[in-house]
Amino acid sequence: MEITPGNIMLVSAVLLLFSVLAGKAGSRYGMPALLAFLGIGMLAGADGFGIQFDSAATAEFIGMVSLCIILFSGGLDTSYRQIKPVLAPGVVLATVGVLITTALMGIFIHEMMGLMLPDYAFGWAESLLLAAIMSSTDSASVFSILNSSGVGLKQRLKPTLELESGSNDPIAYLLVILLISTIEEGVDITGGMILETIWRLVVQLGVGAVAGIIIGYLTVRLVNHVRANNEFLYPVLVIACCFFAFTLTNMVGGNSYLAVYIAGVVVGNNKIVLKRTIATFFGGFSWLVQIVMFLTLGLLVNPHELLHIAVPGILLGVFMIFIARPAAVYLCLAPFRRYTFKAKTYIGWVGLRGAVPIIFATYALMSPAVEHARFMFNIVFFITILSLLIQGTTVTRMARWLGLTEEVKPRHFSGFELPEEVTAASQEKTVTPELLTDGSTLSEITLPPETLVILVKRGDTYLVPKGNTRLYIGDVLLLISRKAEYLKEMVK
Repeated sequence: MEITPGNIMLVSAVLLLFSVLAGKAGSRYGMPALLAFLGIGMLAGADGFGIQFDSAATAEFIGMVSLCIILFSGGLDTSYRQIKPVLAPGVVLATVGVLITTALMGIFIHEMMGLMLPDYAFGWAESLLLAAIMSSTDSASVFSILNSSGVGLKQRLKPTLELESGSNDPIAYLLVILLISTIEEGVDITGGMILETIWRLVVQLGVGAVAGIIIGYLTVRLVNHVRANNEFLYPVLVIACCFFAFTLTNMVGGNSYLAVYIAGVVVGNNKIVLKRTIATFFGGFSWLVQIVMFLTLGLLVNPHELLHIAVPGILLGVFMIFIARPAAVYLCLAPFRRYTFKAKTYIGWVGLRGAVPIIFATYALMSPAVEHARFMFNIVFFITILSLLIQGTTVTRMARWLGLTEEVKPRHFSGFELPEEVTAASQEKTVTPELLTDGSTLSEITLPPETLVILVKRGDTYLVPKGNTRLYIGDVLLLISRKAEYLKEMVK
């Protein structure tokens, strides 16, 4: 079946519908939704229902746009207050960790391929290329699984993992591009080339970081000063700024993916008009592009080809999951004593591979100089599935087994959020016996100065309280105060 203008909407609707249903069904059994999306794409492809799709360039473009949105959305949800204490270890994991993983995997691939598959005996350049493609943890997978798990993590593990996942794509991308260029030019890897590569990495990361900060602040100023007639135009404006961050950074020689992520962090941590509307839009939009991206990548692979590379795929996957990734984490986090051995073990375990390595593999597919590009693509796809099956399904269980989980207090008023321009604070408070010491009506309880109770949640019922409203143990109060400091003692 070929996708034509006449049936493209029908095919898209069917694929999206089945993806959502499969993701919902899979979550009940601990299967990552992203794995379900990949499976639907593979099922619909040439070896399944027969949809013919073999354009690596199209898949690469869809992946580029999708990653741009996903990284920006991840940045919007990243609290600088939370990542500030883990900034140093996160950056080390995202840079040095990628390099160590690439080196270990490259050595293993170079030696293993020669022994097991003489027909696919890679040189050092191709071995390191395949290793670099697989070196990045996937932000889409990590953000998705952590946010949907509903489990809190001790020792600031969640911000550490999100920071690493959101910021390690750029260095992996640079390594892939540089290694493909080396193969195309037909030159050997030398010490001078390694030093030049390191310098180019530093320059591109530095330019990308600066560009992301500048464009992020410009986006905040622009959005706050535009007087649009329709509030739904503001997310469109932010999307335009997101794409500007990507393209302009690329034009000045910086890393676009890093710029987009940092721009998202800047926007998300500053006061901006209709922040909730913008965040809600990007939350839904990022899920849409994730589904489209994984469906596209699933359509691109031929499942029968994966059977031929099962043995090397399993060996490489096991080495990466149990040796290369943990070794890189232990080495990178050795100077940071705040992380216990269990915490380091968990970080090493949650190194999921997802769409990003597959997208990087399409770069090799588009280069005629990479002799075994199709083999690399299939290997990467196989390892991604293996990673999602082994690591993705055990993210929560591993945290519980290591004793790293903590209770997450549910938000009873999740739909309520004060506008950024309002200089007030809100907080939830559960009614306890101590709170009712002086009486059981609202007028009899002791509140901080300049503080009001605006809503009461009792079971599934919401009440607008009055002074004579009787309160009961277990009721949840929504407090609003002129200053956040007034609420600190109240919510303890």
